[in-house]
Amino acid sequence: MKPRVTRSLLALALVAAMAGCSPTAANDAAQAAGTSQAAEDKAAQLDQLYAQYWEEMLELNPLAATFQGDPRYNDRLPNFLSAEYRQESHDFTTRWLEKIEGVGSEGLEGQALLSYEIFVRDAKDELASEKFPSWKQPINQFYNLANMAVQLGSGTSAQPFKTVEDYANWRKRASQVPVLFDQAIANMKLGVEAGVVQPKVLMDNVVDQLDALIKDKPEDTLFWKPVADMPESFSDADKERITAEYRAMIQDELMPAYRELREYVANDYMAHARDTVGMAALPDGEAWYAFNAHNSTTTDLSPAEIHQIGLDEVERIHGEIRKVMAEVGFEGSLQDFFEFMKTDPQFSFESEEALLAHYRALEDKINAKIPEQFSLTPKAPFEIRPVEPFRAKSAAGGSYMTPSEDGSRPGIFYVNTYDLPTRKTWDAEDLFLHEAIPGHHFQLALQQELTGLPDFRRFGGETAFTEGWGLYAESLGKDLGVYTDPYSYFGYLQNELWRAIRLVVDTGLHSKGWTRQQVIDYMLENSAESETQATAEAERYMAIPGQALAYKMGELKIQEMRDKAEAALGDGFDVREFHAEVLKDGSVPLDVLEGKINRWIESEKG
Repeated sequence: MKPRVTRSLLALALVAAMAGCSPTAANDAAQAAGTSQAAEDKAAQLDQLYAQYWEEMLELNPLAATFQGDPRYNDRLPNFLSAEYRQESHDFTTRWLEKIEGVGSEGLEGQALLSYEIFVRDAKDELASEKFPSWKQPINQFYNLANMAVQLGSGTSAQPFKTVEDYANWRKRASQVPVLFDQAIANMKLGVEAGVVQPKVLMDNVVDQLDALIKDKPEDTLFWKPVADMPESFSDADKERITAEYRAMIQDELMPAYRELREYVANDYMAHARDTVGMAALPDGEAWYAFNAHNSTTTDLSPAEIHQIGLDEVERIHGEIRKVMAEVGFEGSLQDFFEFMKTDPQFSFESEEALLAHYRALEDKINAKIPEQFSLTPKAPFEIRPVEPFRAKSAAGGSYMTPSEDGSRPGIFYVNTYDLPTRKTWDAEDLFLHEAIPGHHFQLALQQELTGLPDFRRFGGETAFTEGWGLYAESLGKDLGVYTDPYSYFGYLQNELWRAIRLVVDTGLHSKGWTRQQVIDYMLENSAESETQATAEAERYMAIPGQALAYKMGELKIQEMRDKAEAALGDGFDVREFHAEVLKDGSVPLDVLEGKINRWIESEKG
C-alpha cells in the first residue's frame, strides 16, 4: 500500500526543497506552512464538531431525521411546543455556538470559512428569534399541526410504511399527537392572555381543514390509508394485529384529539382572534416583522426599502407585459389583458388528468436542453403528484419535497389541481421550471448530494437563496426550449410580477397597515391571478410574515451577479460554469453568494 502523505510531511518537504534560499525565505516558508497546517487542523476540528452537532440535532428533532430519510427516530415525536423543549433547544443552540466560536475562524478559508460563518450567523439568528413568541401562535392554515400529522400518518409524506417495523414506528409516534395538540391549545390560551393571537380569517380556514379530516369511522379517515395499502408480504397475523391496532388508535386517540382541537379553535379561540391582519398589531410587532424580513432575505434592508424595490419591479415588468400585448395584437388596457388571460377558455385544462399529463410532458422537453445550460446536475430522480385534496384549497399552485438521502423517496413536485378553471396552461412551464427542473429539484437535490459539506449545510438552507434560485430558474425558459409562444412567456412574466407584488403587499400588510382586502385588490389590479389564488396568497402572507420576500430578493441578487459576470468576462463567460458556481456550495446567504461569485469572476479573468 502506498503510504499516505500528510500535509505536515509536505510542509517539511517544502522547507527542505528551499534549502538553497536565504534563511529568511526558509523561515517564512516554514511559518507559512505551519500557519496552513494550523488552519487545516482547525477546519478538521470544526468538521468533527459539525458532525457531532448534527447527530445531536437529529435526536433532538426526530422529524428532521425522518424528512431527511434517516429512520432511526421514526417512532419519536417530542412535544416541541412545550416550555421544556424550547429551553432544551435554547441550551442546545447556545452550547454549540459557544463550542464553534471557541475554535474561531482565524486562518480559515474556502469552504471551512463559509461553514463557520453560516453556522455562527444562523445560530445567532435562532437565538435572536426567541425574543418573539411565535410559540403562542402554533397553528394557522399554512402550518397546521393537524395537517402535518395526517400527511405523515397517511403515508403521503416522509413517514415510511414498508415494513412491520415502519407500522410500529408510526403507531408509537402517533400516540404523541394528542400530547402535541393539548400543548398547542395551552399555548394558544397563553397567547390569548398576551394578545398574541392569529387573525380570525386564518382560523376560519383551520376549522375548515379540521372538519375535512374528522370522520366518524376510522376507515373513512386518511390515517387508514396505510392499512388499506398494507404490503401483501406481511403475514396474516401481522395484518390482523396492525389493522386492529390502527383502528383503535384512530378511533380512541387521534380522532378525539382532532375533535378537541377543533372544539377549542371554533368555540373558544375564535372569540379572541383578531380582526387585524398585519404583524404591526401584535406586541412589538414592527420589530418582529423587521426581524422576519431580515431572516427571510438575509439582507439588512428595511421593510420600507423592500417595499420600494417591489414597486419599481412591478412597474418594470408591466412594461415587459405590454410588449407581449403588442406582439399578440391585443387591444385594450393592461387590466383588460389580465382579464383575457384569466378567462379565455383556450387557456384552461379539460381535466385533472390533462393537467398532470401536460406537466409530465415538460420533463423530456426541458431535459433535452439541460446540457446546454448546466454541467452540474443531481443524481436523484423526481416525480409529479397532485396535492392531496384535504389541503388543496389552501395550498400553493405547486410545491417541492426533497428526496430522501438514501434514495428510497424521489424528489416530489406537487401540482395543485383544486379549482381547475384557475389552473392555466400558460402557468405550467414557469411553474415546472421553478419547482422541478432546473429549479428546486436541481438546487435542493444537488445540495443534499454534496457529501463533502457539513450536514447542517447539506440539509439546511437559506430561503432567499433557495427561492431566489427557483425564480431565477424560471428566467431560463427560452434557453431550455419552452416559452415558445408569447402566452407562455407571459406566464413567466406574470409569475415574476407575482413575486415583485409580494414585496409590495407583504410589507404593505405588516408594516404599512394594509388590510386583507387591500392586498387582494392590489394583486387583482396588477396581475392576472384569479381571486382564488389572490385570496390564498394574501392569507399565506398573513400566516408566515416575511417569507414571501425571499423569492424576488434572492432572484435579483443571482441575476445581478450573472450580469456582472457576463460584463466582466465577455466571450469567456460560460453559463454552465456560472450555474455550477452558484449551486456547488449549496444554499448560502446572499452576501456570501455575492462574495464567492466575485472571487470566481476574478479567477476566470486570470
